[in-house]
Amino acid sequence: MQRKGLGKGLSALIPETSVLLGGRTIVNVDINKLVPNPRQPRSDFNSETIAELAESIKAQGIAQPILTRPRNGKYEIVAGERRWRAAKKAGLTLIPAIIKDLTDEESLEIALVENLQREDLNPMDEAEAYNKLASEFHLTQNEISKKVGKNRSTVANMMRLLDLPHEIQVSIRRDQITVGHARPLLSLESNDARTSLWKEIIKNDLTVRDVEQIIRGGRSPKDAKIRKRKHTKNTELNDLTELLTTHLGTKVRVHGSSKKGKIEIEYFSQEDLERLIEILTGAST
Repeated sequence: MQRKGLGKGLSALIPETSVLLGGRTIVNVDINKLVPNPRQPRSDFNSETIAELAESIKAQGIAQPILTRPRNGKYEIVAGERRWRAAKKAGLTLIPAIIKDLTDEESLEIALVENLQREDLNPMDEAEAYNKLASEFHLTQNEISKKVGKNRSTVANMMRLLDLPHEIQVSIRRDQITVGHARPLLSLESNDARTSLWKEIIKNDLTVRDVEQIIRGGRSPKDAKIRKRKHTKNTELNDLTELLTTHLGTKVRVHGSSKKGKIEIEYFSQEDLERLIEILTGAST
């Protein structure tokens, strides 16, 4: 079977000419014969959104079939577990499905791409999925980046989150801190130092810029808290600064007004510069 690039999107994995079970493109599968994918990247399914989707299915039906593969007399869900959960909640007994013969690696790749396209995958789930592709299937970071349509530096930075202490990883899962907060923590040499500063972030509600300045020795957590109270002259530019800082994972300054000004982006090594170029241009250097 010829492999297809995953970076082009999930639709590229389901060709219209596929010959599937029974010679049909889509088949109705007994909902009780479906089982979740043990390699599903998403560890948490929001009960409220599942309930909303269930109500939509009751009213409109399922607009898009799920993707499955035969597994031990049942059908393992490769993509569409939310739809399956919602369909069960809606009381459906049959669900439209596409059945394909996929390897474990392909199953994980497709599940990861589907979740990434939804853009709400928890950063830790994303990091662990990349790590599975690397550890179980011996893929390099460059190979992973091509398969999922992400820059290599993005994949590398996400995988580094797994080096953080467990309690900080849990904090990221709970949205207590952002990936922007976590990246500078990784520059600290010990887990004790990372945990200590993480506690200050939670206690004082520090921004990404605060954390970076603390690590560089520019101010203490107390100073950062004082600065934060004073940093309210231009709320619009403050919000933009925080957004860019979080997205780029480095210090950003915005000078001027909403009508005219300039943006300064700091980098601290050749690797850091290449990472920023990849993010800003969408292409590897």
